Amino acid sequence: MKLKRRKPFSPEVSTSSLNDIMFFLLLFFLIVSTLGNPNVIKVLLPRSQASQTLNKQQITLTVTEEKKYFIDTKEIPVSMIKSELKYRIRGYDSPTIILRFSNQLNIQDLVDILQIGVSLNAKMVLATQK
Repeated sequence: MKLKRRKPFSPEVSTSSLNDIMFFLLLFFLIVSTLGNPNVIKVLLPRSQASQTLNKQQITLTVTEEKKYFIDTKEIPVSMIKSELKYRIRGYDSPTIILRFSNQLNIQDLVDILQIGVSLNAKMVLATQK
């Protein structure tokens, strides 16, 4: 005996939850791709979570937002920075210069100061805000 259905059978796939699954997959791959490439992570400088204290005698070089340069508390013109630092570190066996650099300045300004420290064979440490 052969029984027939009144409506013909047509298979269907329920896609109502497919949107949720695709969203979670997309979110997962975005998070994994961000962690896999360290160049994507933004770094806010000059902030730091850890701090280091130095016990040696040090010289502080401060650069303000207006590009005024101070060695300790004395204002120095840009052309005299290298000679003044050379004069101040002459008695130290391993000189350390603490850079207090404004975060509003360009990175090129920082690199110029670091090159002066390299030419003087001084250790340059960037002071950051905790």
